[in-house]
Amino acid sequence: MSYYQQHKDTLNRAVEAIHQRTFYAQYPEYPSPKIYGETADADGRTKFRNLVGKKFTELLQEHPSTWVGQEESPYMQEPLNIQYPQFSNDVLISRALETFHQWRKITPEERAGILVESLERIKSRFFEVAYATMHTTGQGYMMSFQASGPHAADRALEAIGSGLEEQQRFPQKVNWKKPMGKYQIHLEKEWRVIPKGISLVIGCSTFPTWNSVPGIYASLVTGNPVLVKPHPGAILPIAIFVSEIQKVLQETGLDPNICQLAVDTFEKTCTVALAEHQEVKLIDFTGNSEFGNFLEGLSGKTVFTEKTGVNSVILDSVTDIDKVAQNLAFSVVLYSGQMCTAPQNIYIPESGIKMGDKSISPNQFAEKLSEAINGIVDNPKAGPFVLGAIQNKNTCNRIEDAQKLNGKIWLASRSIENPMFKNARIATPMVLQIGADQKEIYSKELFGPIILLIKTKNVEQSIALAKEQAETNGAISCGAYTIDEEIKEKIADQMSLAYTPVSFNLTGGVYLNQHAGFSDFHVTGGNPAGNASFTNPEFVIKRFTWVGLRDCVS
Repeated sequence: MSYYQQHKDTLNRAVEAIHQRTFYAQYPEYPSPKIYGETADADGRTKFRNLVGKKFTELLQEHPSTWVGQEESPYMQEPLNIQYPQFSNDVLISRALETFHQWRKITPEERAGILVESLERIKSRFFEVAYATMHTTGQGYMMSFQASGPHAADRALEAIGSGLEEQQRFPQKVNWKKPMGKYQIHLEKEWRVIPKGISLVIGCSTFPTWNSVPGIYASLVTGNPVLVKPHPGAILPIAIFVSEIQKVLQETGLDPNICQLAVDTFEKTCTVALAEHQEVKLIDFTGNSEFGNFLEGLSGKTVFTEKTGVNSVILDSVTDIDKVAQNLAFSVVLYSGQMCTAPQNIYIPESGIKMGDKSISPNQFAEKLSEAINGIVDNPKAGPFVLGAIQNKNTCNRIEDAQKLNGKIWLASRSIENPMFKNARIATPMVLQIGADQKEIYSKELFGPIILLIKTKNVEQSIALAKEQAETNGAISCGAYTIDEEIKEKIADQMSLAYTPVSFNLTGGVYLNQHAGFSDFHVTGGNPAGNASFTNPEFVIKRFTWVGLRDCVS
């Protein structure tokens, strides 16, 4: 039985979920990670520890020029000393070109089956990936498991399902007949899916699998060989994914170099040279806007970007201000704000937030938010594990600079101790109150646990500023709290015009940071925060071209 036949039901369910947009998880994390095995956690931890200080030899890429690796654990602030095979750009490109014709001639169905099989193999390594993610990104354990394991696999499956469906949209062949009176024109028509060429996927340091696998699997399912260029500080999680893809490819008689890992170092990167190479036709990128804009400007490339943005929260009226503060506090504390969807600018009318016949002043809300943040941070069973650790030391410098800005500090950033990792690099959220006229402060992304409370004239100005920031600097998410249906519609309308999704009145176990596979589009592609979206049809159809062939039938 082919892998397509073996996984056909999974693919059909995935495509159905894409259309229905209701909850679906092929790889769930609920009700407990133990659904993947009673000993899976301990086994994964052991496997991760066995990789530390050694060469990563699972990749099926032969004859490396050298071995490199510079990953450091944000929890231990010590090098992992894992070494990965490195290859010259010429070798990577030539090997990808050699695989192109072999991979493109496999049917879309066969490609999809092979790729789903790779996810099924990765499923048994979710915990190993989780510990790899923890000790490269600084994410907390549970987030590392969920985001890099089940959620990433679901996003990959979503890309496979979308890509397969788009390649099946039109018939492969038809007999075309046009009546012409006493005779007719008869043609046999054929349509072929032709991949664009080599795909380069450039990973980030904070979400090395979740942000990378949609592009990897979208390019692979549409017939393109892929070069995976991870961030030098977060290689291991995605290296495990690539190794499993390569193993399935080899077992099916295909060249494992259809998907290659392209590692580099901080001192000598290969990203620009690969991106500019004439044989690279597709580029996926997650990271800063400056480099994303450079990539988007390259000629002859199809580029998919997720860049920096300024995410807003608009406060107007609520039913329970304490629940609002608690929800926002968790969104702020979660992974120390190192998420592209985390809130930064919180707009509050100077007249206050309406709650029944009361009005919560900006100062009162600042106190409540600060207390809620401290309530999570100082909870020994929650704080260290929700915060995680700071991935990049530059984020700590950014926090120090933010605390010198002209505004009122309601909550200063500090460090707490993680009971499991005494040397963990930790910075708690800071809360700074400023005025609406201080655009030089809030008109840029302050990546990390930095929250700005911005006092506005009224909710209309709040909406206008949130829209302006999204249009000018980009936004991936927006939160809004109002019980006024007219105001709610105005926020929805104006932020939609800025191509920014809005989450209204979140007070329970759903947070602004979270986007669900098969349901939420991650990034819209309509504002400066990125030109692509996980996973709409455009994300896959731009990776191949339909070519028609006609044959006259006598």
